[in-house]
Amino acid sequence: MRAPDFWRRRGGGAPPASILAPLLAPLLAPAGWAYGAVVKARLALAKPGKVSVPVLCVGNLVAGGAGKTPVAASIGAMLAARGVDVHFVSRGYGGAAPGPLRVDPAQHGFRQVGDEPLLLARVAPTWVCRDRLAGCRAAAADGARVVLMDDGFQNPGVAKDISLVVVDGTYGFGNGRVMPAGPLREPVRSGLARADGVVLIGGDGAGVMETISATHPGLEVLRARMVPGPEYEALASKPVVAFAGIGNPDKFFRMVRESGCALVSAHRYADHHPYSRRDLADLAGAAANAGAVLVTTEKDAVRLPAGTETDPRVMTIALEWEDQAALDEILQTLASHGQ
Repeated sequence: MRAPDFWRRRGGGAPPASILAPLLAPLLAPAGWAYGAVVKARLALAKPGKVSVPVLCVGNLVAGGAGKTPVAASIGAMLAARGVDVHFVSRGYGGAAPGPLRVDPAQHGFRQVGDEPLLLARVAPTWVCRDRLAGCRAAAADGARVVLMDDGFQNPGVAKDISLVVVDGTYGFGNGRVMPAGPLREPVRSGLARADGVVLIGGDGAGVMETISATHPGLEVLRARMVPGPEYEALASKPVVAFAGIGNPDKFFRMVRESGCALVSAHRYADHHPYSRRDLADLAGAAANAGAVLVTTEKDAVRLPAGTETDPRVMTIALEWEDQAALDEILQTLASHGQ
């Protein structure tokens, strides 16, 4: 789904799509309170299952688009570089396999395991499982010394040793309301109370630090930013047609523009959208008519139909950490328990 504009913080983001938009959040507030109460009860009544190795959870408080998968991939790569046998565990959103299943990119496609697990499997062994506890235990039985969960912060079934909440600095916590009145999966105060740290991506344009200082002033905040890959520089000043079906497509389009590319048109799709041959043909036609290069994200690329004549240029990103010392302390804790 694409996050509606009224989910954004008041006074920020795009103007409302209609005169009714400002009224939607208050009207939906009772449903948000009910949703939040269900999440709170579920967390309170659950008995988290233990895993035989340390579990690090990288999650978020909002619905999609915060950047948790790039954060998980970056941390997993750093742990692997330290000699730690780290395995990822994912819900495998959009995939049909119930799991536990170890992802093999040579055999599995996004329809079986989802798109994000295919990206994570490029970094370290990756498991998909609808039952996250079963997935974590399968990873441990297969030799994992540290399990890194991509998402699952609100899942009460697994006992986590460290939980990091990822926040996009331009979006923050949206309008501060719980779904469907806003983007939150649970109230900010209770969510941050269970976190061991926050990963703030990009500049703080949404008052994230102000919120953290007011609710949990001692909470560790790790700063990071998305860095464009070399493909962006290669297309600087050239016309491009971009498309994306991710949690927040506007982040990708903004990076394309800020990297100096001449963005002719931007095409938004729902998160995890399974592209058809017709979709790709239409996009390729739009690019050809504009004399532009067709570009997309790594996450979208794994959902493209195989065997088509047109392959878009895949634009990569990297995560750059600002406070490496604070991150190293977390990594060292995990590495010492995972050797």
